Amino acid sequence: MSAALLAILVASYLVGSIPSGLLLARLRNVDVRRTGSGNIGATNVARSAGKGLGLLTLVLDAAKGALPVLAADGLDLFPAANPVFDRNATIAAALGAVTGHVFPVTLGFRGGKGVATALGAIAALAPSSLPLPLLGFAAGFGLTRQVSVGSICAAMAAPFGSVAAGYPPSVSAAIAVLSCLILFRHRDNMHRLRAGTEPRFGERDPGS
Repeated sequence: MSAALLAILVASYLVGSIPSGLLLARLRNVDVRRTGSGNIGATNVARSAGKGLGLLTLVLDAAKGALPVLAADGLDLFPAANPVFDRNATIAAALGAVTGHVFPVTLGFRGGKGVATALGAIAALAPSSLPLPLLGFAAGFGLTRQVSVGSICAAMAAPFGSVAAGYPPSVSAAIAVLSCLILFRHRDNMHRLRAGTEPRFGERDPGS
């Protein structure tokens, strides 16, 4: 069973490692790693290669999180020998997919910030936990017009949303790990927020 979980973790990591934003931006002859914030996520793709490709990046990045979790849940392995295996499999898939996006082997382990991929993973893993982080994103973004603030608020709220929705401790712990990954990847944004140089939505990134 541990071998099966490891296989699910690795397979999900490889799915998460597909650099959707980088590949889409290349359709416009743009290397998003060299423009704007240098990030491969939807926000920088929208700024650097157009809002349409940015939106498509958001959808594909979310799908990278959701599909491995749904696939793992559908395997239905060891139902009699280990009734909680399916839950552990979906947790492994969620952790693998988001880690793959944040630290992709395809890009030398320098990937995106994980927000959209985590959103997709949590939507498949613990959908009832989503209202609180979505409210956090809406509040943070609405007050500041800064995507990073909304993302940070959502990441901080996500574990509490899982606990409030009554999910098992293992699920809430996994979501907390995903939140920590997102907060870790927003270190530069936090520095710019303190310095007052973080761009608002629709503004050109100062690093471009």
